[in-house]
Amino acid sequence: MPTVFNLFGYRFWFYGNDHSPIHIHVKKGGAVAKYDILPISLVYNHGFKPSELKMIETIIKDNEEIIAQHWNMFFNNAK
Repeated sequence: MPTVFNLFGYRFWFYGNDHSPIHIHVKKGGAVAKYDILPISLVYNHGFKPSELKMIETIIKDNEEIIAQHWNMFFNNAK
């Protein structure tokens, strides 16, 4: 499970056998969520409060290019 980055206690990662479209998983404590990146949209949420989801979405927007670069580098090299 490649970790893209950790920020404010949130871990942003994807699975090594993940699938398109580009998306990111987020975890903090026992809460998890998944966001598609292009466009940014919440796929599922298990345990995050609305205020946390807003912060997570802002972090993803601010780092959208980095997330996509990590995804493309990982999966292009995995072939």
